[in-house]
Amino acid sequence: MKGQRRQRDGRMSLRDHLVELRRRFAWIVIAVLVGSVAGWILADPVLAAMRAPVTALAHQQGRLAALNFDNISAAFDLRIQLALTVGIVISSPVWLFQLWAFFVPALSRKELKYGLGFFLTAVPLFLAGCAAGWFVVPHIVGLLTSFAPSGTSTLLQASAYFSFVLKLVIAVGVAFVLPVFVVLLNFVGVLSARTILKSWRIALVVIVCFTAAVTPAADVASMVLLAVPMEVLYLAAAGVALVHDRRSVRAAQQLAREYA
Repeated sequence: MKGQRRQRDGRMSLRDHLVELRRRFAWIVIAVLVGSVAGWILADPVLAAMRAPVTALAHQQGRLAALNFDNISAAFDLRIQLALTVGIVISSPVWLFQLWAFFVPALSRKELKYGLGFFLTAVPLFLAGCAAGWFVVPHIVGLLTSFAPSGTSTLLQASAYFSFVLKLVIAVGVAFVLPVFVVLLNFVGVLSARTILKSWRIALVVIVCFTAAVTPAADVASMVLLAVPMEVLYLAAAGVALVHDRRSVRAAQQLAREYA
């Protein structure tokens, strides 16, 4: 009876929340595993596309450029990493939906509408971000390797190179989604536009730390190339929040005049 009363009231106990979280997490794991199988199948064409910027160096810079596998298991480890990353990208609609659906019971009808808008916006933005990251990879590779002296060769460790590319692609995808999350928090009343604008310095520090974590330690150029658009997207989210807050104030003032 007690559990039924909670269900009728729309409330969930801590145990129910944990069960729900486990169920959502199980679906996420299954989706990523299925996507990883597809990633394993697509590994060869993806690896060929990722190798293209390195092989192009020979024509662009007139130098020997190649990838090296420095131990016997490096190729297998790389294929596993690639399959998992492709699986995360392919399954993004599923795990984004599961993350959103976990918070559905705690949201009002109006907030549910905003949450659905977040889900429908976040999925294409994440995929667009991954595509954008993939697009800038050749430019970053060409830029960073162009500082090598003439007459030298570019022999890259395969695991380090592919790790850099994969992390960059996922990082840009996540960066495209974060501003939507900030806007969602504003729409549900958690963050005001004033707070978002005042926190730009904190956001800048967080963004720099994030870019430092997803790029090689000595790669300052790629950190800047990733941090700048993330900060621009943050400011764009603040602008959307500012417009929303102004509209909310005008709507509240109009409603007050009608009841006056």
